[in-house]
Amino acid sequence: MNDRIRAKEVRLIAPDGNQIGIKPLSEALKLSEERGLDLVEVAPQAQPPVCKIMDYGKYKYEQAKKAKKAKKNQNVMNVKEVQMGVKIEEHDFNVKLKMTRKFLKNKDKVKVRVKFRGRELMHKELGYELMDRLIEGIGDLGKVESKPKMEGRNMFMSLTPNLDN
Repeated sequence: MNDRIRAKEVRLIAPDGNQIGIKPLSEALKLSEERGLDLVEVAPQAQPPVCKIMDYGKYKYEQAKKAKKAKKNQNVMNVKEVQMGVKIEEHDFNVKLKMTRKFLKNKDKVKVRVKFRGRELMHKELGYELMDRLIEGIGDLGKVESKPKMEGRNMFMSLTPNLDN
């Protein structure tokens, strides 16, 4: 901005956005000083560089405001975990289902884990049935990101929220 601009000629833009034209740097600086504003290089890679007459402090404030608004609108997605055993009772399963639905409503991903103990490992189909019941229970709140799969003595599945709700 101002004296830090090194180009000999610049394409000058007025504060209202109208193009003034290609001017020597000294003339562009003089015009900006007459208006009590700054000369800011907005496109240094262009030939010749594009400079705009503006209030630099106000420009920086607007940029910071835009960045803050963009950050506020950004959706941060956390991963929550729900775990249960193969021999889970009906009421406990409903509690886990309710928790899963709540997490999906809050736009969080959910990692579901079914633990197998001892000889339960022989009956993997019970784990798959449990996962299927959970998928049916969440309905249209979410969808399966990764299908149920075994890792050691645990079965894992990932659910992701439907963001179009």
